[in-house]
Amino acid sequence: MKKQIIITCLFMAVALAATLLTGCNMNSTKQKTGTAGLSLELKSAEMYITAKDTNLRLSAGPQLTFTELVQPDEHKPTIMLDPNHTFQEIVGIGGAFTDAAAETFYKLPKEKQTEILDAYFTTDKGIGYSLGRTHINSCDFSSESYAYAATDGDKELKSFTIEHDRKFRIPLIKEALEKAGGKITLFASPWSPPAWMKDNNNMLQGGKLKPEFMQSWADYYIRFFEEYKKEGINFWGVSVQNEPMAVQTWESCIYTAEDERDFVKKYMGPTLKKSAFADTKLIIWDHNRGLMNQRAKVMYDDPEASKYVWGTGFHWYTGDHFENVKLHAEAFPDKNLIFTEGCVYPFNYDSLNLWHWGETYGTSLINDLNNGACAWTDWNILLDETGGPNHVNNNCLAPVIGNTKTGEVIYMNSFYYLGHFSKFIRPGAKRITCASNDDELQATAFLNTDGKIATVVMNKTSKAKDFFVWINNKSIKANSPAHSIITILIN
Repeated sequence: MKKQIIITCLFMAVALAATLLTGCNMNSTKQKTGTAGLSLELKSAEMYITAKDTNLRLSAGPQLTFTELVQPDEHKPTIMLDPNHTFQEIVGIGGAFTDAAAETFYKLPKEKQTEILDAYFTTDKGIGYSLGRTHINSCDFSSESYAYAATDGDKELKSFTIEHDRKFRIPLIKEALEKAGGKITLFASPWSPPAWMKDNNNMLQGGKLKPEFMQSWADYYIRFFEEYKKEGINFWGVSVQNEPMAVQTWESCIYTAEDERDFVKKYMGPTLKKSAFADTKLIIWDHNRGLMNQRAKVMYDDPEASKYVWGTGFHWYTGDHFENVKLHAEAFPDKNLIFTEGCVYPFNYDSLNLWHWGETYGTSLINDLNNGACAWTDWNILLDETGGPNHVNNNCLAPVIGNTKTGEVIYMNSFYYLGHFSKFIRPGAKRITCASNDDELQATAFLNTDGKIATVVMNKTSKAKDFFVWINNKSIKANSPAHSIITILIN
């Protein structure tokens, strides 16, 4: 008996050790993927620059040549890359097709419309946006407040129509898709259900979804997808609610974490899964980074709710809190992260050329991507000379401003900062290890599906800096002008 117990214990110990080893290997595989088959010539690299007080805007810089460098010097600014360790895969980088953007677009001369489409949605002439967001019903960046089913008590949605969107928004999305060769990943977000579904009987000023209309509201998303599909527009994803903890003067609707969890678990998740749009990615939160981990915990700690959710969306309006993005990635490694909205404000026509606007975008993109975001979405792709139209005067800035009075199109430096990412970090790219030894140089790097490595380096200081990019015991030397952003493409 004693011998049998010893043998049994030994067997259990061996089994436990094997389990632990297997678990470690599984975790290791989940967190990083080797690229041992990657072939890099490391002879030369291309460089593109945008810099303050110059005419450089995504401009080609000097060709960079690799030299041997086994050991970097810690006293020389160096960006160190390791393509053998990869992380999240990019879904896309882009902006939002709002009513305001579409209305402004069609008020501009035809040649300017073509120019804007080329600038945003081509990779040769422009910055190659690959991701787009739009709204379900109206939002603040609409000329008026409206719903697709406005008839009171219409639980079966017999009055549902997207006729409003056919005037401006749908044509713009179609033109953008055509210009991009169909390669724009689209997702949608509601700002508010129809007024009759809410306890304040108003699409504006917050309010909550009435329990008796929860199924009708879940069905509403499906009707939206069906009607847009008839127009040839398909959606990759949808968020439950834009900014669900903000009572706004514009369209808004409040969900606590428990409210959103229960709506997803009992209504939206099951309704989506049994529809023809079952593969649509469901995004929760869609609000600021500050509370994102509390929101995620409530949702993802409930297996019945969590199973329906692809990931968490977040904004930037109440502080940076970049560490919260990283904490989410660590706590919920099976869920995804997407930056769903950010813009700069308030609008002032005289402030369009201020350089810090672009640096705001660059800071967010580098930190969000380095902390695990797999997609990044700017807000309005285009606004007019007032920072609108906006039916509650919540006027903001956009990377492209179209002056509908003069026909002039103005590209803010934020357009070029965004382009340093969207043009060179393409869908399917995987983030690689990218470490800077200099506090004044922020950087991120991605391995594209074509084998090219895109490294983005930003310098927010008022002095130029020489720096090295080191990879596989070779390096290139480059110069970062004051207040600049650089993308280096390595073959």
